[in-house]
Amino acid sequence: MKITITGSLGNISKPLAGILVSAGHQVTVISSNADKIKAIEDLGAAAAIGSVDDTDFLTRAFTGADAIYTMCPTNYAATDFRSFMNTVGQNYAAAIRASGVTQVVNLSSIGAHLSAGTGPIKGLHDIEQIFNDLEGVSVKHMRPAYFYVNLYGSADMIRHAGIIGGNYGEATELVMVHPKDIALAVAEEIQQLFTGKSIRYVTSDVRTPAAVAKILGTAIGKPDLKWVEFTDEQAYDGMIQAGLPVELARNYVEMGNAINSGVLWEDFKVNQPEFSAIKLEDFAKEFAAAF
Repeated sequence: MKITITGSLGNISKPLAGILVSAGHQVTVISSNADKIKAIEDLGAAAAIGSVDDTDFLTRAFTGADAIYTMCPTNYAATDFRSFMNTVGQNYAAAIRASGVTQVVNLSSIGAHLSAGTGPIKGLHDIEQIFNDLEGVSVKHMRPAYFYVNLYGSADMIRHAGIIGGNYGEATELVMVHPKDIALAVAEEIQQLFTGKSIRYVTSDVRTPAAVAKILGTAIGKPDLKWVEFTDEQAYDGMIQAGLPVELARNYVEMGNAINSGVLWEDFKVNQPEFSAIKLEDFAKEFAAAF
C-alpha cells in the first residue's frame, strides 16, 4: 500500500512509520521541518516537507495514497486554538476531496463526543464532524485516552516542589494510553479495508492520580510522592509560569475540569474497548530513565 502520514516524527507518527515500513508499505511522512528529512528517510520512508496551512501541498502529498493518517499539530502561537484546529481540519478535508483519497485514519481523542467543555479536545470534535461530511470517504476516528507522556510535563514540579498535581483530585479516574499503543492501533486500522465513518478507542490503563504519584514516585526513588489537587487558578498560574501560552493553559484547565467531573470518559465507558499492552508501571520505567 501507499500510505501518507502526518505528524512528522512525533510520539505516534514515528513508531507508526516504522511499523508500516517494516510491513512492506510505501510510506510518505509529512513534516513542516526540512531538518527531519534524513531521519524520515532513515526510517525507510519518503519525506514531504510543507505546511498543514497549504492545501495544495497537502493535496499533492495525499494524491496516489491508498490511505492516509491525519492528526492536528499543536500550535503554541494560536490565539484561538479551536479556530486553528478547525482550519487544519478544513484543509485536510479539502485535500482529501481534491486528491481522491477514500481511506482515512484520523487521530481524535477520548472526549471528542462532546462539543464543549473539554479544552483542546473540542477542536478534535469539530474535525470529526468535518470529516464525517466527506462523501465517499471512509474514516476511522481514533480516540486515544490521556497520553502517559503528558506526565513528563510534571518532572520539574516533582524536582523543585516535591509534588505532582493538577486541577483534579487524587481519587479521580484517569484513563491513560501510551503513544506506542496508539501507533499499533493506527497501523492495524490503516492496513485493512473499512467502510463508513466509525470510532475506535485506544486505552492502556485506568488508574487514579494517587496511583500515578505512587508508581512514578517509586520508580524515581521518591516513594512518598503525593498528588496535590490545585484550584483552577493555581493550575493556570503554574502553567503560565512554566511557559505555556495563555490560550493553551486556559484550554488545559478546562480539560482538567472535564477529567475531574468524569464527563470526559462517558462515551468511552459505554463502548468498553479492550485495553492495550503498556501499563502505567511500564511507562514509569521510561519516566524514571528520563527524569
